[in-house]
Amino acid sequence: MAAAKALPFSRDAFETTIRAAGVGVEPSLRAFAAGYDRAAAELASGKPPVAPRPAGTSKHFPSLRATNDARYDALLARVRADFPEVAHDMIAAGLERVVDFQDPAYGAEYLDLVGSFAALDGPPARGCALTRTAAKYIAVAMAYDDVYRVADLKTRGSRFVRVRKEVAATSDELVYMTEFMHPRMEEFAGSLPVRLGRYIENRPRLFRALDRVVNHGRRVRTGTVGWFVLLYVAGGLKRFRRGTLRHANEVRHRDAWLARAKSAAVKDYDLAVEILATRRLVKGYSDTHARGQSKFDRVMAAAATLEGRPDAAQWVRRLREAALRDEDGIELMGALKTIDSFL
Repeated sequence: MAAAKALPFSRDAFETTIRAAGVGVEPSLRAFAAGYDRAAAELASGKPPVAPRPAGTSKHFPSLRATNDARYDALLARVRADFPEVAHDMIAAGLERVVDFQDPAYGAEYLDLVGSFAALDGPPARGCALTRTAAKYIAVAMAYDDVYRVADLKTRGSRFVRVRKEVAATSDELVYMTEFMHPRMEEFAGSLPVRLGRYIENRPRLFRALDRVVNHGRRVRTGTVGWFVLLYVAGGLKRFRRGTLRHANEVRHRDAWLARAKSAAVKDYDLAVEILATRRLVKGYSDTHARGQSKFDRVMAAAATLEGRPDAAQWVRRLREAALRDEDGIELMGALKTIDSFL
């Protein structure tokens, strides 16, 4: 960015900002100089710094071809038999995600939920927007990030292979990854059985006392035996996920969202599609998840007040886009005030 001179700041201004950070100043300045010189040389040569995406390429979707897993193959057969072909790619992607998250029984639950929207959809000639959007965002809602998911992903062999490839490590070099983890007491309570988790949440003094123990940052080296085993065991506990407080909360939140979308679909097809797509706001883990869910809840509350208006779908889309553009939610609050002014 500095070399491209896209902003009205000199190179000195960027380097002054690096010095002001006070951490790793000299290595950072050397890295900045190397990047600056390389970018400047590429710009001077007239060649694009990044190779353009080849024409005709598109996002990869899993196929519906049979595998060696009988339970998973039964789910794929159900997709082929019960859903319109135009939605197969999105449903296959969602199914793969939720089965990887939990198990084939969870995948069957996913197909049940998507099927309830396929029954409300119009003819395939319309593109089945309702079914495709439901397939995408129901998978997002069902494969949420929790303690077990994070631990599972951190200890997968494929991740170690990918990181070694990214850093160009040779076969005789050791690679250690340091993860920064900052769990809150909310995540710890959510990973417990429903009754125990609610018992802790409903006792503020106990919750605060435990939070002082849990809620601080940790640097975790997953290449060491101790941390790897701890996270590996935690990831394996996902088999108990359906009995946790977090799962109960996610299911309750998910079902309320889907009920709102189904209700809208009867009267306003486009609004239902936008309500489903608004689930995009809920993502991540810990504080990121909490911020996203807060924005989601505000957009859903506004969607309820907009129902019946011919421009309801357009306004819900504007609210969602405003929420995505601004992490602090200021732009979203401005859009909500605009709606309040004409309702």
